[in-house]
Amino acid sequence: MTHSMPSDADIFETLRQELRRGSLVLAVLGQLRREHYGYTLRKALAESGVEIEEGALYPMLRRLEAQGLLTSEWREEEKRNKRFYRLSDEGRGVLERLIAEWSALNASLTGILEEGAS
Repeated sequence: MTHSMPSDADIFETLRQELRRGSLVLAVLGQLRREHYGYTLRKALAESGVEIEEGALYPMLRRLEAQGLLTSEWREEEKRNKRFYRLSDEGRGVLERLIAEWSALNASLTGILEEGAS
């Protein structure tokens, strides 16, 4: 039985997904400083250059709400019931701390990557 090695493209895609996973949570939390329902949230993220599939977004929203970082409510808009999400007070505090962590990590990575390029 022969095991084929994953291609460079497969390896890249796996690593790209890992890299994006945490960043997507940060992007969603940041975008939800203002209230959105699913469609407008995806659209706002996409306009900022962050694509997320519906199949990834909705489970993430439910998980973040279960963790107490988001609140949601059903409202009728354009004759349809839509679930609107926004950061909770706890979510705002966590977001501030995550932004500080992201900034420090980004600065460190930039230093490492620029150092290696020269």
